[in-house]
Amino acid sequence: MHDQTMLQLIEDDIAPANQLLELLQAESLALHGRDMHLLENILAQKQSLIVLLEQHGRRRSQLLLQLGLSPDRSGLEQLAVQTQLGDAMLERGDQLTQLLHNCHAVNAHNGRAIQLQQAATANQVRILMGGEAPSLYNARGTTAQMGKPRTLSQA
Repeated sequence: MHDQTMLQLIEDDIAPANQLLELLQAESLALHGRDMHLLENILAQKQSLIVLLEQHGRRRSQLLLQLGLSPDRSGLEQLAVQTQLGDAMLERGDQLTQLLHNCHAVNAHNGRAIQLQQAATANQVRILMGGEAPSLYNARGTTAQMGKPRTLSQA
């Protein structure tokens, strides 16, 4: 009975994991296009899928722990050798693991894209605000007063 439950829990996560991967890929395109409206929609959908996947992951871990097995791949392997559904369970578990790994990789890529955009925006704002104080010296030996920081309305 536990084997059927475990297999069902794994299979129940494959569709949401696929949806999450598709959303992360769409997020990548939206980030590059700076489509904020689309990004907001994607974020809301992502959050609900992540919550669902976390809940199912906890249920799988609890099931393995109740059976006295470790809540990881080795625990799943130990459960698999005790049942006829073992091959299907491992195959679907590997599929889910690969999907989640792909989600992690795309999410990391999106995170780097966000950091690059933040750095570019910060640099643009710094330029508009007048930048950093110059470290050049004038004829009197003091630092030159080339430009003072100013508000964006004066830029």
